[in-house]
Amino acid sequence: MANTYTNIHVHIVFTVQNRDCLIGTIWRGDLYRYIIGICSNYKHKVLAINGMPDHVHILIGMRPNQSLSELMQNVKAYSTKWINENGYVRGKFSWQEGFGAFSICASEVKTVVEYIMNQQEHHQKKTFSNEYRELLNSFKVDYDERYLFKPVV
Repeated sequence: MANTYTNIHVHIVFTVQNRDCLIGTIWRGDLYRYIIGICSNYKHKVLAINGMPDHVHILIGMRPNQSLSELMQNVKAYSTKWINENGYVRGKFSWQEGFGAFSICASEVKTVVEYIMNQQEHHQKKTFSNEYRELLNSFKVDYDERYLFKPVV
């Protein structure tokens, strides 16, 4: 085959170290644009990005030119550096190790975009911990409760 054709959608969730609420409302939009830029530089398409002060959701159309782990390593490293260089938090900002990633079929993209874009509303009724466990369970991901999160300090 002369060309590569793919339709890979991935819903990614990752959190601030210790789930601290450090993502400020004033600079959150800039952070999201920065993360979109990182993904775009690797030829992935961000379909939705949003979150809360302690975590981020991204839905991407993923190109097969890079592994998901490498992309997330780059997103976290470059955005951490950007946040720290801009002095957006006191002390040193970092993301918690790991992430959740869930494959989304093309027919569910619109639903997942709406879900991501309504995070503020959604979290008035549900904690992040409960939301994340529900995602893991609905996608039948085996997990050990001891390793889900570092405790909130």
